[in-house]
Amino acid sequence: MKRRDKAERIGKILDELYPEPPIPLDHRDPFTLLVSVMLSAQTTDKKVNEVTPALFAEASNPKAMAALPVERILGHIRTVGLAPTKAKNLKRMAEQLLERHGGKVPADLDALEQLAGVGHKTASVVMCQAFGQPAFPVDTHIHRLAARWGLSDGKSVVKTEADLKKVFPEDTWNRRHLQIIYFGREHCPARGHDLESCPICSWTASKKRIAEESRRD
Repeated sequence: MKRRDKAERIGKILDELYPEPPIPLDHRDPFTLLVSVMLSAQTTDKKVNEVTPALFAEASNPKAMAALPVERILGHIRTVGLAPTKAKNLKRMAEQLLERHGGKVPADLDALEQLAGVGHKTASVVMCQAFGQPAFPVDTHIHRLAARWGLSDGKSVVKTEADLKKVFPEDTWNRRHLQIIYFGREHCPARGHDLESCPICSWTASKKRIAEESRRD
């Protein structure tokens, strides 16, 4: 089966399972979303949602975040992964928004990527979830499943993003990346996966592919 045909069938299954996939990170606006996405690296969304209420009670905008000492920010986010680095980046990112963008989160991928602690994936998430611009952020779930399903060779996250953009229509990208994340969490674990019971892997993935993933883990 050609990749595009496979993607079309996968898309139909995902639309049935998750017709309106919610954004998993709690936020109020583009700035609080940006902060939450920055915090989510190597940390679960659940953990991020646990620490952000207190942080946002003190600093829900760039001016307030920039005014907080790094130690104060760290105190709020200490339980998330890489907290010391993230605390420094959050303060500097807020300062840069004030210096460069009038205290607003820019709706521009390149401008976002120039902010402290903001990589391509984080910028892509903000573009699609905060501003509704077509983007296909690739996290570990999506990277793994794209390879498992034969939609990409899995050589790099950059290659996976490009391959997925080719096989899925642009007007589906924003919901499709969320759908794949939810599917990976609920139906398609990295280890101990039952191919036959999976709505997608049962016809897309091979036992050889799963064995290769297990050896890498």
